[in-house]
Amino acid sequence: MYQGKLMLGALVAALFLRPAATFSQAAEDSLELDRLEGTWNEAHERGDAAALDRLWDADLEVAVPGMQPMTKAQALDFARSGRMRFEQYATRDVVIRLYGDAAVVTGRMQRVRELEESRTKDDWFFTKTYVRRIDGWRVVAFHASEAPVASD
Repeated sequence: MYQGKLMLGALVAALFLRPAATFSQAAEDSLELDRLEGTWNEAHERGDAAALDRLWDADLEVAVPGMQPMTKAQALDFARSGRMRFEQYATRDVVIRLYGDAAVVTGRMQRVRELEESRTKDDWFFTKTYVRRIDGWRVVAFHASEAPVASD
């Protein structure tokens, strides 16, 4: 009888402790992904291709308005060229959704950039797909589209 109560107690404890551990991991992952979003923005503002290289997975695909889709190698070559400089690179309305070892991050991006002596303001919606690798979270896909112009 006593052994049965111990088993029942262990089962109940496992049921209640498991969600707490899962919640704790999800909270840690969300904090880390939020930090990486800041790293992404800062690296673009500083023109830090090395930081982007660490953040981007080998499988990275980039699709943004006005440019042909790029692989990681192509995006890094472009970043290293220094042809584009960012005066501002900011995101808002960021939502992080976790799916085990994958995450989808969405939001709105507003940036001011200079390319070939032409200054442009972008207002985009974005989606990033992250995967958890052995050495941490990496971006495997980045897609952006023009945000609609607000009408009065």
